Amino acid sequence: MNTPAGPIGQSLPRLEAAEKASGAALYTGDMVLPGMLHGAIVQSPHAHARILGYDLSAALAVPGVRATVTGDDVDYRYMGLVVKDELAIAKGKVRYIGEPVAAVAAVDIETARRAAALIEVRYQPLPAVTAIEEAIKPEAPILHEDFAKYAKIYDAPTNRGNILAHSVATQGDPGKGFAAADVVVEATYQIAAQYHAYMEPVAALAAFDPSGKVTVWSSTQSIFRTQANLHECLGMPMTKIRCIAPRVGGGFGGKSEATVQPIAVLLARKAKAPVRVVLSRVEDMTTMRSRHPGWIRLKTGATRDGKLVARECELWFDGGAYADDSPAVMNFALFFVRGPYDIPNVHCEGYAVYTNKLRAGAFRGFGNPQMSFASECQIDELAKKLGMDPLELRRRNALPKGAKWFGGQEVKETALVEALDTIRERAGWAKPMPPASPGKKRGRGIACMAHSSAFLSTGAIIRLQNDGTIALQVGAVDIGQGSDTALAQMAASAFLLPVEQINLSTPDTDAVPYNSGTNASRVTYMVGKAVGEAAGKVRDQLLEHGAAMLAVKREEVALAEGGRVVVTGGSRRNAEVSFADIAGRSIWAVGGPITGSSGVMAQYLMDQGHTKMSGWLSFEAVGIFTFGAQVVEVEVDEVTGAVEVTRAVCVHDVGRAINPGATIGQIQGGFVQGLGYGLCEEMVWEEGRLANPSFMDYKIPSALEVPAEIECVLIEKPEPSHPFGARGVGEPPLVGAAAAIANAVADAIGKPVRQLPLTPERVLGAMLKP
Repeated sequence: MNTPAGPIGQSLPRLEAAEKASGAALYTGDMVLPGMLHGAIVQSPHAHARILGYDLSAALAVPGVRATVTGDDVDYRYMGLVVKDELAIAKGKVRYIGEPVAAVAAVDIETARRAAALIEVRYQPLPAVTAIEEAIKPEAPILHEDFAKYAKIYDAPTNRGNILAHSVATQGDPGKGFAAADVVVEATYQIAAQYHAYMEPVAALAAFDPSGKVTVWSSTQSIFRTQANLHECLGMPMTKIRCIAPRVGGGFGGKSEATVQPIAVLLARKAKAPVRVVLSRVEDMTTMRSRHPGWIRLKTGATRDGKLVARECELWFDGGAYADDSPAVMNFALFFVRGPYDIPNVHCEGYAVYTNKLRAGAFRGFGNPQMSFASECQIDELAKKLGMDPLELRRRNALPKGAKWFGGQEVKETALVEALDTIRERAGWAKPMPPASPGKKRGRGIACMAHSSAFLSTGAIIRLQNDGTIALQVGAVDIGQGSDTALAQMAASAFLLPVEQINLSTPDTDAVPYNSGTNASRVTYMVGKAVGEAAGKVRDQLLEHGAAMLAVKREEVALAEGGRVVVTGGSRRNAEVSFADIAGRSIWAVGGPITGSSGVMAQYLMDQGHTKMSGWLSFEAVGIFTFGAQVVEVEVDEVTGAVEVTRAVCVHDVGRAINPGATIGQIQGGFVQGLGYGLCEEMVWEEGRLANPSFMDYKIPSALEVPAEIECVLIEKPEPSHPFGARGVGEPPLVGAAAAIANAVADAIGKPVRQLPLTPERVLGAMLKP
């Protein structure tokens, strides 16, 4: 690992701060091309129905309408990361209320929406199943009759109706483990669907050139996944698809897969003009994705001295109408079934189920928040039954360095004990809390969390420019988390340059190397690792050229601040040559342009004998664990059950904080999103129709619900496998927040509340329950 230097460790302002603050930042919905048309969608009013036909005549008669598209305009070409079960637009059948069934392109958005409202779609309604319990009944209507024919990347169940994924894993001997337990706690925990609530609803702009190549600008978390999805569902070769990400206003996983890009491309091709499609907030909430709702039955056994000896888990996730990432999310939840604890005997089963509702997909934490809510709440319930301090119970069972993760991967580094010791002190865990306000009960809760920060593959290219500055090309999309700034800081640090001398390219499939996506807390670790490796190759060339130009040996030169190669000893000590002069030599005289590239893949061996698994996706491309702990204090209104979070302390292992200010911002933002998940956010369906599809009815935390101070403590133990010592921290702050709040509420009222979110009604119901 290189010793961090230069801009690393500095809380520099975001590279794009000025353009965002001034309003100059260009998002997809701001873009305008000559002759551009505006697109509007038609959504299904049925949860399940066959499409019998369309009447487009009234829409096409509206002045200003240039094109319409329906399922008749597409072939049965399926897309999907895990299961290829989704078309560019509904064809033959609709599977949820809100699914796009047609679209219109017109000269302005008002005309497009007016024409869309005139499209008549003839349906044959079918029986619908909108809950897991309904969907798994033997007599339940089948959502995907061709499921067995779909391409998949896992061992899928056969002849199981609407069950699209079933995974089983066993470690040790759970029967013997529970037999040895002195105390056993078993409970069921219910989890709700959460909306991604990104600031910018999904949007796409598509334009064809004379050669038939389409350029798609969109609000996406992965230009390469966008390109792949368009290739799959439209049958176009990737050489004819160019995808670009301008500024993106948040994603949280909801923009990882296809959104409205296929519809924009279909309209642009048919209208023979650029078309921009921007969803309204209501359309976004009813058309896109949610966090997976469902339930988890968990059983944990411990000896009387607090040693966890066995765990059993049954998990059911509602995947909605299409698979999206559901099998992977379910598997990832099971991957964290033990939490960050050393539990030797475990058995777990997980299911993902099709229902006639909005599809569920990737969401910050990717199944881990759901599992952590159940696991961390049960740890507190177990501590109460044992008469043991909840923090001490966690510390006693913390997974040690060198232990095996569930599945058999080695945990090479852990800071969990350090996080617990730190939070004990910073949160005043052993001290009494201030007295509660009149009419309220006060409680304190804790939760631990673990997550990964290495996932799949990525690349980086670095080029020395003529003036000695650095051009950096990566495929990562900054969706607001500050990755552009962090990556520029890493590149600048590698060359001892100021960040201003790093030029970071716009994510563009025609210009940058592959990156799987901005997700899984992976950009700082994975893309940063590729940047470090590419920088190392450029640095070697700089030193070779510099030594030759200074007439000394290679080992006698080193990089120096300000873009220089200097002699470090001997008779020519302090002699120097600039990066610009070296660039000139490489371009005009010797060797050719100086560039460096790197491609990295997350690869972590699993001990196949450690855990017996079936129906699982491979997790050998997931690794580099990070740990943390959070303590929350709450007040609960004794009359209404309303919960107020009065204090939060978050301690997280971040490796090396590339930009401490941005890191703290990520932790605070993640905690607040977790607070919403814990207290108020819930998408509610009534007979398949979303009942609260706007921010008027769907409550997200405001400044009034957020504690005045969210104290953040960074544990900086540099990650040895990373050139700059970094780990990811995008998701961990959310993972444990809801559990910490629930444990604080249970401490306040003396009873657990096992259903998210902890609304006043649910908390009051628990308080009044005998």
